[in-house]
Amino acid sequence: MVSTFSQYLNKTIIYDHYNYIGKADENKYKEGIKPVAIAFLLVCLLIMAENAIVLVALWKNKKFHVPMYYLLGNLTLSDLLAGLTYMVNIMTSGRVTLKMTPVLYFLREGCVFITLAASVISLLAIAIERHVTMVRMKPYQGDKQGRMLALIVGSWVLSVFLGILPVLGWNCLGRLEQCSTIFPLYAKSYILFCITVFSAILMAIIVLYVRIFRIVKSNTQRLASVPQRKGFYRKSQKYMALLKTVTIVLGVFIACWLPLFSLFLLDFSCPVKGCKVLLKADYFLGIAVFNSLLNPIIYTLTSKDMRKAIIRLLCQPCLLTENGQVRKIGVHFLDCSTTRMDGTSHRLEGLETTVSSGNFTHSAIKPIYPQICRT
Repeated sequence: MVSTFSQYLNKTIIYDHYNYIGKADENKYKEGIKPVAIAFLLVCLLIMAENAIVLVALWKNKKFHVPMYYLLGNLTLSDLLAGLTYMVNIMTSGRVTLKMTPVLYFLREGCVFITLAASVISLLAIAIERHVTMVRMKPYQGDKQGRMLALIVGSWVLSVFLGILPVLGWNCLGRLEQCSTIFPLYAKSYILFCITVFSAILMAIIVLYVRIFRIVKSNTQRLASVPQRKGFYRKSQKYMALLKTVTIVLGVFIACWLPLFSLFLLDFSCPVKGCKVLLKADYFLGIAVFNSLLNPIIYTLTSKDMRKAIIRLLCQPCLLTENGQVRKIGVHFLDCSTTRMDGTSHRLEGLETTVSSGNFTHSAIKPIYPQICRT
């Protein structure tokens, strides 16, 4: 125990590990921040700004103070923190890395890992919640807040658990031959474990959304067989829009994370100094972080209410005159949320969702709950 503690505070260990895998001689560990790193910093700032805007919009609009949007807020918060921690990671990389103690290294890399893991697991939590809602075929009740809280807490507990495993002992200190090239203090077995976990999460998300789509399509076709509704449903074809949105969300997720997953697999199987591409891991990690930039864009574009809330937040001066009167163009965006339609929307809080977060628009759910929508 004393020996392990002393290793965690030994400043020469990181240099030994980086030198063993051939990283210590790279220019990035001898010079300051490179132009590529500056570009990544700007992306991180954009990620933080985007997700902060979404969080403020959720907080200021009482219409979003419902269980479903708790999950959306959790995803947004994890993406914001992913941008923040990755920015700190970049600023403390390079030659600063070689002066760190192992415990600081584990803290730096672990924070990035935890926030990225929370973002991915939040997408799974939203998919689980959407699936439960569609299977039960009824909107939320007040007692469902416990489920939302359990999903949010569970996502962070699992993320933190995965992120702290290296500092708890699942590392390669003193066992250089077992070290990862991407993360020189992490054991290759831990990298393989992470790949397995995240691959399972990805497959679960895909399966859940495929089932959700099939449920929506089945119910739409069933209700379309009713004579008085046949024309309406033939015209709407809402399930095709749902398929398109789900495809975009899963496609972006896979496009951002698959390169990093593939690199991790290569890291596990490749001998030390055997694969030069592993030394370019920063680019692959940056692509994965880019998913946190795209998430708020996707669920904003696929949710009419979110678009209106963000426009109200960012462009309110453009929509109001100097006397405080609503401009003609602003009537559509600054309408109050106390109308009869919004009352219905509150009762359908669980159905009006986001897909990147999981979005089914209100209109897309009408065919499934016609009796509620007529209230």
